[in-house]
Amino acid sequence: MKKRIISAIIIATVFIPILLVGGKIFAVVMSLLAVMGLHELIKVRETKKNFPFMMKVFAYILVLFFALNDFSSIEFHSTIDYRVMSFIIFIFLIPMVFINNSKRYNLNDALFLIGSTLFIGSSFNLIIITRNYDILYIVYLLLITILTDTFALFTGKLIGRHKLAKDISPNKTVEGLLGGLFMGITISVLFYHTAINSQLSLIVLVLITAVLAIFGQVGDLVFSSIKRYYKEKDFSNLIPGHGGILDRLDSIIFVVLASILFLGIL
Repeated sequence: MKKRIISAIIIATVFIPILLVGGKIFAVVMSLLAVMGLHELIKVRETKKNFPFMMKVFAYILVLFFALNDFSSIEFHSTIDYRVMSFIIFIFLIPMVFINNSKRYNLNDALFLIGSTLFIGSSFNLIIITRNYDILYIVYLLLITILTDTFALFTGKLIGRHKLAKDISPNKTVEGLLGGLFMGITISVLFYHTAINSQLSLIVLVLITAVLAIFGQVGDLVFSSIKRYYKEKDFSNLIPGHGGILDRLDSIIFVVLASILFLGIL
């Protein structure tokens, strides 16, 4: 626990100034984290089978490009650029023909790289655009994630009795989840109502915040299920007490993605 707290303080000390500055600095940092996150996914997958070197290089370049796509925008876009989609699909599928060796590179490998690149790239791109849109809005989303995770941890340690998803995340409890949701929703709603928009119906705000908080916890479990499938405890040991980039950002990725569902309301 001590390592976890010290690491959290260091992360906050480094991240908060970057968040406040925003702009190109924030975009560059987030895009580098996207590359590191993809690297963690690939390394976990490679515990079962290695990818050809050049396919990994293509993946890193493409996720960097995807994360930085239109990085200075201050508007959310609901459309999909099918040119980018087509290029990513071709770059990973066509090499199967030239490699011509299913043991080295096959359809499962290609689909994993396509999905991972699109998922990680679009998630971090959305984080960048959310910061451009309004710093208070991304603080609201971060509060939902951090407070829910933190209070779920402490509540679970204090009074947790009933396992939430034993096979996926053995330490998570129903009591911890409820405690985390209560505090995360309450404080985040107060922040949004006070600092962002006091005109939005409190009932609507509470419901949306609750949905986002639940998505954050589901995101945590989704990433945990990936680790369990590959029999890994953490995605990496980059952050003492926390694990890797994806171990730390799993919830916020899902919260930011889910926030798009409420575009035009919040």
